[in-house]
Amino acid sequence: MPADVNAPADPHAGEPAIRPETRAMIERLIAFDTTSRNSNLDLIHDVRDYLAGLGVRASLVHDPEGRKANLYATLGPEDRGGIALSGHTDVVPIDDQDWSVDPWQVSEAGGRLYGRGTTDMKSFLAVALAYAPRFLAGEMKTPIHLCLSYDEEVGCRGVPALISFLAEQPVRPKLCIVGEPTEMKVVTAHKGKLSIACQVRGKEAHSSLAPHGVNAVQAAARVIARLTEMAEEKAQEGPFDSDYDVPYTTIHTGVIHGGTQLNIVPGHCRFEFEFRHLPEDSPQALLAAVKRYAAEELAPAMQAVDPGSGFAWEEVSSFPGLNLAPDAEVVDLAKALSGGNATGKVAFGTEAGLFDAGGIPAVVCGPGSIDQAHKPDEFVTLEQIALCERFMERLEARVRQGEPADA
Repeated sequence: MPADVNAPADPHAGEPAIRPETRAMIERLIAFDTTSRNSNLDLIHDVRDYLAGLGVRASLVHDPEGRKANLYATLGPEDRGGIALSGHTDVVPIDDQDWSVDPWQVSEAGGRLYGRGTTDMKSFLAVALAYAPRFLAGEMKTPIHLCLSYDEEVGCRGVPALISFLAEQPVRPKLCIVGEPTEMKVVTAHKGKLSIACQVRGKEAHSSLAPHGVNAVQAAARVIARLTEMAEEKAQEGPFDSDYDVPYTTIHTGVIHGGTQLNIVPGHCRFEFEFRHLPEDSPQALLAAVKRYAAEELAPAMQAVDPGSGFAWEEVSSFPGLNLAPDAEVVDLAKALSGGNATGKVAFGTEAGLFDAGGIPAVVCGPGSIDQAHKPDEFVTLEQIALCERFMERLEARVRQGEPADA
């Protein structure tokens, strides 16, 4: 088990206490291996049944294959807007990571809870679910809506169906809080993302006759080199926003596959790249520039050898950036619930931009640090969980009063 060299002799001395119900729910959710390639239905059905035991009906919005589902449930009155607490159920793989603990069983050491998803982002969902009985115990003038999604980690692919479902309901949430790890600080803006796969078609030939072929790998490399130049231009010329830890749009190539063996001119190559863009930057304009370079600078020479060679482009995933006004109602609410007055911006993307684009203003605020996400021995601190519990307690008081989102 990971050791904390600064831990006191008593392993629990000085550690914040969290509710047993919260700890049990974190353990319950972590035990489901909801890596994005897997179905999340076991977890979703378990949450549905848990809520049914509280007298709450949940709606499921499935993917086209029926292997995965979003969950939507309302605590309290169903005839008014209210506040959505939202998070994704999927986690990233543990493949080729050196874990010292079982990633699917919560371990505790030095004031930390270890396990895949403890930070990103099952702990927020666990705290919300653990507080559901408390929310329901008294009269709720403002409803709380629970939104659980799938496939966030592979491009926010699941939540658009949930947002479409909400648009068809007589009443939908007025405001949304997405509980991604922000150390319980209120985040009002994040970058957007556009991911693209490029398929390069060349012409195979014996490598001794290379000019008679069209080398798809080398053509891909030239496009990638142009993407690298564009990334450098963004870093030097902007636009810039110093509130982000990376204050400009980034361009990154992360995957490439091509060729069969060295003495064959490769006829195919596929690579994937992404734009992580500031909200005011246009990823479509950047993509158009890349396509124009390939079409004008590379394709004519390739097609002079083989007219069938060239480039095909496919969108892998995308989500919009988030950029809320500082005085937006959801920002004031999140600051009051978190107990802080400052707001920030983050480079990583979330589903909040999709909720906001869908007409439900959203902020990001949840326990844990993004620095721990996606790593082996992922953890969340007990202190962060305790802060999230205080957040839910303030929310409980507000929904009793019927403010601020009861319209």
